Amino acid sequence: MRILLAEDSALLREAFTDLLVRLGHEIVGTAADADELRAAFAAAVPAPDLVMTDVRMPPDGTDDGLRAALAIRRGHPTQPILVLSQYVADHYARELLTLPEGGIGYLLKDRVNRISDFERALRTIAGGGTVIDPEVARHLLRSGGPDVLDGLTPREREVLELMAEGSSNGDISRALHLSDAAVRKHVGNIFTGLGLSPTQENRRVRAILLFLQR
Repeated sequence: MRILLAEDSALLREAFTDLLVRLGHEIVGTAADADELRAAFAAAVPAPDLVMTDVRMPPDGTDDGLRAALAIRRGHPTQPILVLSQYVADHYARELLTLPEGGIGYLLKDRVNRISDFERALRTIAGGGTVIDPEVARHLLRSGGPDVLDGLTPREREVLELMAEGSSNGDISRALHLSDAAVRKHVGNIFTGLGLSPTQENRRVRAILLFLQR
């Protein structure tokens, strides 16, 4: 996989480069700030298979990396983007995660310690999938406003929050002391309450993203 890497910390940039190369990927360019990221992407021919960027970068030291990633996606709607951060940037994270074409990921940097999960996330995003760190999803779910959840029961909201954390139906069953059938019923009610029909793919991801978009 051809990867464009943006990270303002020279130490982390080298560490990510070494890790990605050891995993068999090619680094087609690096950037130390948001302006360099945009320039490196424009110069990459063909386009990289994945853009991987930190959120907080120069020149402003705020959400520059994330905003640069959004600018890239606006100009290239199918370009896979992985954002890595030590925190959740609410507004721009919601905008990124609700882009319609997929190929989007938002992971906390601690997740990189789990190499197999990280590698799986890279390939999922490059293949057009969406990967949301459970902690990011939980944060956005709790801070996102109640309007979409008005039609759900308190128990269904609990189930949706556990879904956002990456829990399987079996995990939810154990956490809430419910039968498997009861969990399946609650999940089905969530899909119905959020207007997700059985013909739609990835309804579990869509349920979380629909809430975040609202």
